[in-house]
Amino acid sequence: MRLEEARVGFAMCGSYCTHAQTIAALERLAPQCGAVIPILSEGSGHRDTRFGENRALRAQLENLCGHPVLDTIVQVEPIGPKHLLDLLIIAPCTGNTLGKLAVGITDTAITMAAKAHLRNGGPVLLGPSTNDGLSVSLRNLGELLSRKGYYCVPFRQDDPEKKPNSLVSRMELIPDAARQALKGEQLQPVLLPSVG
Repeated sequence: MRLEEARVGFAMCGSYCTHAQTIAALERLAPQCGAVIPILSEGSGHRDTRFGENRALRAQLENLCGHPVLDTIVQVEPIGPKHLLDLLIIAPCTGNTLGKLAVGITDTAITMAAKAHLRNGGPVLLGPSTNDGLSVSLRNLGELLSRKGYYCVPFRQDDPEKKPNSLVSRMELIPDAARQALKGEQLQPVLLPSVG
């Protein structure tokens, strides 16, 4: 399937420090898609942080996507039975969400969106952003990448000196990674050189 025809779910978890980069990628991605449905985690959808107010984030997403934000399990559950998506992107994808997806916990809007979409055999593109990506979350990331249907936005260590276990996806690669995921392929290379 071509991205231009695709109905894409764009789900954002915490990792608030990467929201600006992720929104910039969405600004490039949205005009290339058939439709984009924004999805927010409970934390992103209802918490103000030092990186911005939740109301501003919701308004920005709804303006970019032309669709109301979904942020509850009840709102996203129909993704599966109604075949609402061709691709689900989870970016940023926190270590918490990686862990829940890896063991099948469905207690958030994001994990329910993934479960509902995967039941139809659709691809899920993960954009990991977590301070424990090279420690405890590495096991979960590896588990997901070994499963059919999961793909990753290429990632790297963001600060090897001060945060040696931290991984962050290159969010600007989301459009390219989305095109590949729709073909059933992983954008390569997955592991990128560190910043600096």
